[in-house]
Amino acid sequence: QFGKIEIQVPRDRNGLFHQHTLPDYKQHSDVLENMIIKLYSKDVTTREIADLIEKMYGSHYSPAQVSNISKQMIPKVEAYHTRKL
Repeated sequence: QFGKIEIQVPRDRNGLFHQHTLPDYKQHSDVLENMIIKLYSKDVTTREIADLIEKMYGSHYSPAQVSNISKQMIPKVEAYHTRKL
């Protein structure tokens, strides 16, 4: 999101070192996941979302990955359908 940052983490033989300055590395960005969910809720297909992300951010998401991320919406959709009017 902010560009490349070079970080040197000290090594620990026992694996006990945990730095608290930066959060742990994540494969996916929450910003992208939120955008995927919003696009999916607007009826944009998973293939179109994958193409948009690749064009805008240069990150490659397969339609299957987009589908897996959009599955986070299922509980919200079910709650919406079962709400009392």
